Amino acid sequence: MSVRGSSRPPEPGAGPHAADAMTYTAYLDLNRLLAAQHPHSDHSDELLFIVQHQVTELWLKLALHELRRARTHLCEDDLQHALKDLARIKHLQRSLIEQWSVLTTLTPSEFAGFRPVLGQSSGIQSYQYRAVEFVLGNKDKSMLAQFDDEPAGRDLLVTMYEQPTIYDAFLAYLARHDHGVPADILARDVREPWVYQAGLVPVFRRIYESVDDEWRTYEACEALIDVEHNFQVWRFRHLQVVARTIGARTGTGGSSGTAFLRRALDLTFFPELFAVRSEVVAG
Repeated sequence: MSVRGSSRPPEPGAGPHAADAMTYTAYLDLNRLLAAQHPHSDHSDELLFIVQHQVTELWLKLALHELRRARTHLCEDDLQHALKDLARIKHLQRSLIEQWSVLTTLTPSEFAGFRPVLGQSSGIQSYQYRAVEFVLGNKDKSMLAQFDDEPAGRDLLVTMYEQPTIYDAFLAYLARHDHGVPADILARDVREPWVYQAGLVPVFRRIYESVDDEWRTYEACEALIDVEHNFQVWRFRHLQVVARTIGARTGTGGSSGTAFLRRALDLTFFPELFAVRSEVVAG
């Protein structure tokens, strides 16, 4: 009687390949990716800190890509594909939010073991994070000079600074579809940070009170709200992680730490979409 072992035959494609074949390692450039973590201390928990932030930057890269694509689709009057882009953004935001749970396993004493090697480096120096904020509407020209010694980052931020935000693209879409967006709002300088526009609230009120007739437009409004909500949850989780790791101490890079992060919670990208919630009387 034969006895079946626990091993199984190799899957097709798992064996050796021709020298010029595209492999999993080559396609993902894994050798470079996995060699990109360079701890500056002997503390074993520093690798967690590095990987966490590198993964965050990869998600931010994808978020920026999807936001720019959604903006393009809105400019092309392709609301259906813009909504698909926004749906993907919401899913990747959830990954960004949940990722903080890994960093919460880093205790104050563990972080203190390698914090000195961070020097002046800080997450506030992430140009991709700033680029995401720029395309969402929180533009600040003074940020550009902070990246004078990082040409790639500065070029990206200059591009995002000069271009319309996703909100600008959405409002232009609404105007082209006869939603009565005030002309002065459409003609605004897109390099300026967004400020509350009371004249938009009646526009959104009509949409929210005519859901059956304006379902796709209404859905787009709610998708933008979802993106902002997730962004704020991400900011809040960041605040909580910093608070439990360093308390009220000064943040890395000389920032004010939790005080800086708490102020960021007051920033909003689409204030009129929140304001209209106090106006809607029927749906």
